[in-house]
Amino acid sequence: MGFWGLGRHKRIPIQNPIPKPNTQHSYPMIITLDGPAGAGKSTVAKGLAVRLSAAGPKPFEYLDTGSMYRAIALEGIRTKVDWNDPAQLYRLAEKAKIDVVAGRTFLNGEDITDAVRSPEVTGRTKFAADEPRIRGLMVGVQRRIADRFAEDGKGLVTEGRDQGSVVFPDATFKIFLTATPEERALRRIGEMKQRGETVDYHEILRQIIERDDRDSARAVGPLRQPENAILFTTDGMDAETVIDNLVKLVLMETPTK
Repeated sequence: MGFWGLGRHKRIPIQNPIPKPNTQHSYPMIITLDGPAGAGKSTVAKGLAVRLSAAGPKPFEYLDTGSMYRAIALEGIRTKVDWNDPAQLYRLAEKAKIDVVAGRTFLNGEDITDAVRSPEVTGRTKFAADEPRIRGLMVGVQRRIADRFAEDGKGLVTEGRDQGSVVFPDATFKIFLTATPEERALRRIGEMKQRGETVDYHEILRQIIERDDRDSARAVGPLRQPENAILFTTDGMDAETVIDNLVKLVLMETPTK
């Protein structure tokens, strides 16, 4: 797969659905990559974890948080959930057992890493991602996974929309990876053409802008540049160039022990 590769539903008012971080826990190192859809976060985060593990002295795990919301969407499709009933989807999410092991996402013990990339799941993921209570559940899951990695002495490279702003506000490095909507549209088109799909630039661009607006307007865990995050614009860069720059940045800023 190449490097550069999108309804509204009723909301229920929720108060403080996001659990507070455990400030007493000491993580070996957490690197967050946040940014809009199509900025290349997944590919860069995976590559960064691999390169940092090779550089030592500690191994790094990769966490794709978006796959967790996709997992809930997949479960909703399988159980024929009513997408106009957020409470029903939330109850389903409460029962779901989601985990990430060696970069693979599991739902109730089943490896669904590839299954959650289908167009049908992509189209339904917004119902899980936009529900505040489900975001609260997933934040808890993400922190527990980080706890497990920490106990094994592993660092973590995690990517999403709210990793540095909400989930891990005290992360060692916070990166905001972005690109212009036009650049991201061209990348998306390149991915779709590789799969033999018919594409329309203006429609893809419209979808990306609409997604940005929805993610930024989300009541809980909105897309925004985290405080103290490094802004990294990837227009005109390929994956390896971005990863090279981030590896240098992390290694340069990390004290040698």
